Amino acid sequence: MIPKLLFAVAGSPHSTPAPGGTVAGLQRAKKLGIAAMEIEWVQNVPKNPERMAEIRETAEELNIMLTVHAPYFVNLNSPDRAKLAASKRRVLDALSMAELCGARSVCVHAAFNLGQEPEKVYRNVRAATADIMQHKRSLFPHVNLAYETMGKQSQFGTLEEVLKISKEFGNYPCVDPAHMHARENGKINSTKEWNDMFDLYEKYLGKKALKSVHMHYSGIAYTAKGERNHLPLMKSDAKWKDFLKVLKKRKIAGVVVCESPLLEKDTLLMQQFFEKM
Repeated sequence: MIPKLLFAVAGSPHSTPAPGGTVAGLQRAKKLGIAAMEIEWVQNVPKNPERMAEIRETAEELNIMLTVHAPYFVNLNSPDRAKLAASKRRVLDALSMAELCGARSVCVHAAFNLGQEPEKVYRNVRAATADIMQHKRSLFPHVNLAYETMGKQSQFGTLEEVLKISKEFGNYPCVDPAHMHARENGKINSTKEWNDMFDLYEKYLGKKALKSVHMHYSGIAYTAKGERNHLPLMKSDAKWKDFLKVLKKRKIAGVVVCESPLLEKDTLLMQQFFEKM
């Protein structure tokens, strides 16, 4: 099978009929012609295996690829032992439920730097990751742990950091060029910079890894301190058409999750432009 690039809606489409939910969201995405969806477990992870089985069966029946976004309340650099343990538990819960519902990758906001040196933060995140990955074979054998490139300099998550730790543990990251654009106060918004980004990805993880990416994309508002909030593509400075041209030219495959506040509208905008090229 030739690897494809799919465009995913971040959560159930806005136009999903009431009462909503993931299963109804998948059905609505299919009707819209969207072939992938990221399940947004950003507040908490559901623990009902029957519900996970229903999601899995629906996604398989509709041929929709799934990814997951883990809870925001994670800091694998926390000096508080209870908070660190709770953070690891949330990540493990997301990974194990993703296994049950058939998702292929879980996006995680790994840590806050807390004013510490990057090397120390990296060591702490690596130690926590080692604890999490001990459970891979038993809890999430088919799911990737994807640390995300983050939009604020106060967060762990430069491109090099997430690539380095991914390589150590045999994972791949969740690359978010919008976050990188915000973190660098307006940089990372050109063909050359995106090509440099993919060159570095390839250097760490190999060319084959670019055939199964987990990415996020959207417009974004930012200050000198980094990300403020996501924006619709057309109301931002995102050169999204140029970005899609890079994806096409480099034959990137996997999934790009559109995190625009307009959800399905901007997902379809990206998908239709990409298909026309």
